[in-house]
Amino acid sequence: LLGAVALMSPLGMSINVLTMFAMVLVIGIVVDDAIVVVENVERLMAEEKLTPYQATRKSMGQISSAIVGITLVNIVVFVPMSFFSGATGNIYRQFALVMASSIGFSGFLALTLTPALCATILKPVRDDHHEKRGFFGWFNRGFASTAKRYESSMARVIRRSAWWMLLYGVIIGVTAFFFMRIPSGFLPNEDQGYIVVNVQLPPGASQERTLDAMKQIEQFMMAQPEVKNTIGVLGFSFSGNGQNAAIAFVTLKDWNERQGEEHSAAALAQRAQMALAGIRDAFVYPLSPPAIAELGNASGATLRLQDRSSKGHDALMQASKQLTGLAMKSGMFAMVRMDGLDDAPQLQVDIDCEKANALGVPFASISSTLSTMMGSTYVNDFPNQGRLQRVMVQADAKDRMQPQDILKLNVLNTSGAVVPFSSFASVRWAVGPMQTIRYNGYPSIRLEFTPLPGVSTGDVMAKVEQLVAELPQGYGYEWTGISFEEKRSGSQVYILYAFSLLAIFLCLAALYESWAIPLSVLLVVPLGVLGVVLAAQWGGLENDVYFKLGMITIIGLSAKNAILIIEFAKELHEEQGKSVAAAALQAAHLRFRPILMTSLAFTLGVVPLAVATGASSASQRAIGTGVVGGMISATVLALLFVPLFYVIVMWLFRRRDTLATEPKHSESLSHDYHH
Repeated sequence: LLGAVALMSPLGMSINVLTMFAMVLVIGIVVDDAIVVVENVERLMAEEKLTPYQATRKSMGQISSAIVGITLVNIVVFVPMSFFSGATGNIYRQFALVMASSIGFSGFLALTLTPALCATILKPVRDDHHEKRGFFGWFNRGFASTAKRYESSMARVIRRSAWWMLLYGVIIGVTAFFFMRIPSGFLPNEDQGYIVVNVQLPPGASQERTLDAMKQIEQFMMAQPEVKNTIGVLGFSFSGNGQNAAIAFVTLKDWNERQGEEHSAAALAQRAQMALAGIRDAFVYPLSPPAIAELGNASGATLRLQDRSSKGHDALMQASKQLTGLAMKSGMFAMVRMDGLDDAPQLQVDIDCEKANALGVPFASISSTLSTMMGSTYVNDFPNQGRLQRVMVQADAKDRMQPQDILKLNVLNTSGAVVPFSSFASVRWAVGPMQTIRYNGYPSIRLEFTPLPGVSTGDVMAKVEQLVAELPQGYGYEWTGISFEEKRSGSQVYILYAFSLLAIFLCLAALYESWAIPLSVLLVVPLGVLGVVLAAQWGGLENDVYFKLGMITIIGLSAKNAILIIEFAKELHEEQGKSVAAAALQAAHLRFRPILMTSLAFTLGVVPLAVATGASSASQRAIGTGVVGGMISATVLALLFVPLFYVIVMWLFRRRDTLATEPKHSESLSHDYHH
């Protein structure tokens, strides 16, 4: 934690949800290095009857390179995440830098402080250490028996390597199958403690009608058990400004006072939508805010439908209505709405340019007269009884109430004569747009798609893209807000995974000066990914940003388990002259306990995230569930497959006659190991 907070301020980060997530995961990861050191020291004291000081010196000679390896791997796996741009890159960057700094600091302490503590604090192991009575004696005997059975099982696995590699291929296929079935998303819909109610009345509705609708909404909201306060604003909404627009901010009670999904913000918004649909005079749209407030107004999918062939406003409105109708017929959407003001009656003033020119009336004078009389114009300030007051010019209220009042206005021509508006202008009612919206240079309309419960935003976006293709030619679309970031994140995910794996491979290749060892380490990655995707399927999670963070974390931790075994096997094979199979068996036996200890410590440290409730619980479950599932599968399956991977890869990349000299029966393998 010291390593995390020491670099957060220089790197421009703060204490927030993302950095706190990283610090929670770090708590489980950073103890791994210390566990590896302490466990190996304790093993040497028990087996070779060494003093703590002697055991520590010998232990660091055995495991220093393994600690360096697992530290570097867990750092470099997060480095590619810090180079992504956009909102997704900001999320990745904060998470990755906190993890990398903490893990690096932990590795440094494991090579310095932890050995010093072992040599000074640990006590020599007694001869009856493994023959204790009670629970600890039973546990030691049971664990020793389990380790022996594991060793003999691994001998049979190596003898039947072809069948186990076939099983490995099946695991990869199952992983890919379930990975493709996970619905995509950007961020989980988080309960932020409030909802927003967007209110839109028909075009031309008065403020009194809007106020009546708001009173009904407030009456309903205050009757709900989750609601604490309601604040209504007239004349403004997310759709636009006007007398027929309003918005209400509904503050909810504390999360502890509304336990259960039925009292969440999303559940309240859905319940309010059905209840408030009975207000005939208004279109009421309760919405749960998005996970990132700056990326749109509501959760779901946000699209800009563009007129790219200049067909005109009416044709664009017709295309939006067609798209809305197709979407509602698909059965995937709870609501589809145009985020904007509908066309409304407008008073249009037609100027006869030829008559105005003949009368010597400049267009600038016409515009300024209309602006001043129908609106207002600031003239100057004047002192009045010690106060400075403004002078505003406009027509009297009774003279700007009817359309014909415009024709009674007068304007000066170039000769200074007074010319009435009626001599060159006429008025008429028309229906026109209340807003003119352009997006990337094209006339556009904002559309928002709210999926039904259980439908992911990724599925929604794919369906909308399919429906837009059914529109007449000349219309295009672009995702905006949080949907744009989700689309961008989905296109970058495979680049992220590829660079993370490449970083691990190059790091291990440089560390061990070998291509074979990095390959045998990376073969274990799909075993951890299997647990992540199965946990995501079981928990009903989406393939969102937090899922990707959990996936990268599991990639690094899976490689860590493999390194602990392969590092020892490499040393036994090269320095002690043991055969590849015997070295793999003995390394698996020696590393069985620390792998279980480190994996169990990390998994239990992440469990609070997986079962979180209350504020930010959706994000915590999204990252915790996948990591717990991935760690379980990475531990169980890695113990079975890593020794096999090492034997096969060494056979492929080094001497092909190595396995030919190996004994062909498990009894011979065991005899070679004991010898």
